[in-house]
Amino acid sequence: MRSERDVDSLHRDSSWEGVRAVVAGFGVSGFAAADTLNHLGASVIVLDESEGDAHRREQAQLLEVLGADVRLGPGSTASLPDDIDLVITSPGWRPTAPLLAEAAGRGLPVWGEVELAWRLRGADPAPWLAVTGTNGKTTTVQMLESILQAAGLRAQAVGNVGTPILEAVMDPEGRDVLAVELSSFQLHWTQSMSAQAAAVLNIAADHYDWHGGADAYAAAKGRVYEQVQRACVYNVADEATMRLVEEADVVEGARAIGFTLGIPDIGMVGIVDDLLVDRAFVEGRATSAAELGAIADLDDDSPHNVQNALAAAALARAHGVPPVAVRDGLRAFRLGPHRISTVARRGDVHWVDDSKATNPHAARASLQSFERVVWVAGGLAKGAGYGDLVRDVRDRLAGAVLIGADRELIASALAEQAPDVPVEVVDGAADAEALMDSVVAAADRLARAGDTVLLAPAAASMDQFRDYAHRGDAFAQAVARLDQA
Repeated sequence: MRSERDVDSLHRDSSWEGVRAVVAGFGVSGFAAADTLNHLGASVIVLDESEGDAHRREQAQLLEVLGADVRLGPGSTASLPDDIDLVITSPGWRPTAPLLAEAAGRGLPVWGEVELAWRLRGADPAPWLAVTGTNGKTTTVQMLESILQAAGLRAQAVGNVGTPILEAVMDPEGRDVLAVELSSFQLHWTQSMSAQAAAVLNIAADHYDWHGGADAYAAAKGRVYEQVQRACVYNVADEATMRLVEEADVVEGARAIGFTLGIPDIGMVGIVDDLLVDRAFVEGRATSAAELGAIADLDDDSPHNVQNALAAAALARAHGVPPVAVRDGLRAFRLGPHRISTVARRGDVHWVDDSKATNPHAARASLQSFERVVWVAGGLAKGAGYGDLVRDVRDRLAGAVLIGADRELIASALAEQAPDVPVEVVDGAADAEALMDSVVAAADRLARAGDTVLLAPAAASMDQFRDYAHRGDAFAQAVARLDQA
């Protein structure tokens, strides 16, 4: 058994023989961690209460053939095995989970997949451009990837966006630069990361149940700025992001770069006459700015999406990307599914899927994109409240259809802040298809010519659906069936 100091010094070219590592959780990041550690020569034990689907069971069998010890099913995480040197936790695991609490009690290092990936970078590693925030992370990272690739760089969007960071870091072909999406869960377990540039897009109520409150949640987001080398990108309209920059311990010379929907001051990127401009990374920025493209170049010109584009542009410019590549990358980018996606136009009613709006902050941006809305909302609140959201959008609401475990929280907010808005509540059905058929029928009854029926749940999906994509697909399919009725 190694000492903690010995484990802390391990890196890509170290000998991992004799290191006994537990991987807690066997999702996408858990498999990547277990596979990587096994490849490096460590003795790996995988623990997860869930046996998973057929794909996960196949992955478990593969790891066992390669020599790992995979323990899946109820009771497997009841206690930590003896003689363990290191614990790698999946991002969703809370610090209070018994297995992690036991590891802390033993004084064992607990790393997340992001921490492991940072330590396993090679001799000439690709710099990281990191993005976090309550909303907009995935879109911003994908925009950033498009910009970097437009500059001719071998760039990849990784992290919470889908591709595990470890997979990219360990790829023998390498990358020139990584656009890294990081959740608050991932950042909680990050210790030594030093991104070239990092952005916090916004801070709003989300995941308070996991972190234990607003301050702890914001602090986790702020870890993305620690040891930043060149630029800490913040949202001028969100003072909380600026405070996180001010509190961060950065590399000497790193700059604070703001993004704004207004005319930018020196050291910012922003908007002038419908143009995206840079007054941060240009010579003569005291009196001039560089054009980075136009709002018209964007697939979606909603204010929150323009902010995403400005944040991506600032990170790319911090890496040295020329203005023309910012423009070309933004022109080429298209939003992914379930992000304010038109599902159908039935007569004069617009049906829109924004199932990715899993918290009140995201739902507010979505609701404010339309004049009159029949709002489909509800799910798992994750500790959020809805009074402020309903107050801010009540003048736009033509009706509401509520679903999910915490729908009464939204119903109460509507009753208090918007008592004249008609509300229909849809109780749980036998399956997702039947549930959404009822939801769509209710929304159709409420909608009038010129309305938008908007699925922007302001809540997580796992009480009734596999994930937000399953929820959005079910909505779109139910609207299609309505057309066939």
